[in-house]
Amino acid sequence: MTQNLNLDQFEPGADEPPAERKAAPGPAGSLGAVYDIPVQLAAVLGKASMPINQLLRLGRGAVVELDRKVGEPIDIFVNNRLVARGEVIVVEDRLGVTMTEIVKGEQ
Repeated sequence: MTQNLNLDQFEPGADEPPAERKAAPGPAGSLGAVYDIPVQLAAVLGKASMPINQLLRLGRGAVVELDRKVGEPIDIFVNNRLVARGEVIVVEDRLGVTMTEIVKGEQ
């Protein structure tokens, strides 16, 4: 099941550094303790499967065809769990990812 991304769902001040966030009263205020816990984020462009002998023959400049087409959303994982889909963007001279939908439930 997927859900379109809605900016109203985000907590105000979420883009501020953790030190500048103010703890909200009530249950949301208790989340302040987890703001500094590091998580691993991975944006997966696609996957490929090949036998080891083919993998060993790859050299510089080799092209590996992935299972995604140009323009298809990429998968965004947090701690190895699919949480969103998005699009690759260019920010100055670096690549970035913009989330276009949040994935709910087990996939």
